[in-house]
Amino acid sequence: YSQAKDSMKAAVMAEVERRQMKFAENEAMDKQLSLMAEWLTTNDHRFCLLLCGKCGNGKSTIVKAFQSLLNLLGLRDEYGNVIGFAIVDAREIAWMCRERHQEWRALSRRNMLAIDDLGTEPVEVLEYGNHLSPVIDLLYKRYDEQLFTIITTNLTPKEIRERYGERIADRLNEIAFRIVFDNDTYRTNSISI
Repeated sequence: YSQAKDSMKAAVMAEVERRQMKFAENEAMDKQLSLMAEWLTTNDHRFCLLLCGKCGNGKSTIVKAFQSLLNLLGLRDEYGNVIGFAIVDAREIAWMCRERHQEWRALSRRNMLAIDDLGTEPVEVLEYGNHLSPVIDLLYKRYDEQLFTIITTNLTPKEIRERYGERIADRLNEIAFRIVFDNDTYRTNSISI
């Protein structure tokens, strides 16, 4: 647990520095990294991690840091292949389903996937008159196959239920370890918009 937490913290620090920002250690980040390390190192049946909370408080940064850490470790599957961890924006998933359906199908079956900014995409897209639900269908597939998934969102659990329906919300309740990011934004600037 402590090694996982320390590794994640170092990866987050590197990701923040890569973005030309200064890492500010605080109680909220420590708690979030502790919960993530706990999820990663315990024998929890939940294979999905749901990072939810306000805008700009570190959810996507933690996912990018986790991706960098996995790349650095070079973990391999049972066939000797390096385990890849893709991060895809929810809007891109909607576009991919319509424009590059084979890539979307392959994405839905990846062993490890992060869906960034769930809730920013259209719930349905039209393809030659057919109604498609790209993210919903992808989540069903990942649920059925029990594939490692990380989701970031600014939606509350209630908003997820309203937007995606009872079936997705119920499945997420079963499979997702939830970490709430209730700290303020790190995107501070002297200009208020």
